[in-house]
Amino acid sequence: MRDETVARNYAEALFDLAERHEGLEAFGDGIRMVAALVDENPRFRLFLETPRIDAESKKTTLRKAFGGRVPPMLLRFLLVTVDKRRQRLLGQIAVQYAALVDEHENRAHVAVTVAHPLDAETSAALEFRLSRLLGKTAVPHVRVDPGILGGVVVRAGDTIYDGSLRRRLERMRRQLMMASLPASGGQPT
Repeated sequence: MRDETVARNYAEALFDLAERHEGLEAFGDGIRMVAALVDENPRFRLFLETPRIDAESKKTTLRKAFGGRVPPMLLRFLLVTVDKRRQRLLGQIAVQYAALVDEHENRAHVAVTVAHPLDAETSAALEFRLSRLLGKTAVPHVRVDPGILGGVVVRAGDTIYDGSLRRRLERMRRQLMMASLPASGGQPT
């Protein structure tokens, strides 16, 4: 939990820098590129995280790798993470930074499960309705799962809206199972 809090604090500092300098998008692209390199390249991650390698060597490598490719203030931020020995949190910082930008831009990422692939028109209508429902610009991440049979299941944060045909059929089955039946030989009233 402590790492998450520290990453959030660093992301907030990065967000403030981005607002004052090159902009949220440029910093977002840059920190995602750095986090992706650290995540996808175990040797680079090990290089950054190994305490036996001095901070100056790490900073020189970061300057060579990212100088001219990321905003100068972002590069300075990366160097500070090395000075403070927080470079192992770069991936978490990138995630927290993206969440701050989404919050600032009033966006909500929504997991959507459908039974069949959506055409462009249906996808646009779904995005519009979700945006109205949430009061934010919805960014749907659609996944196809034939197991839901039909309808849609939406997860927005901790809230799940289950409009799947499978769920409706299950609810109907439970209602039928709980229904009281007339005594044998009697007529229903």
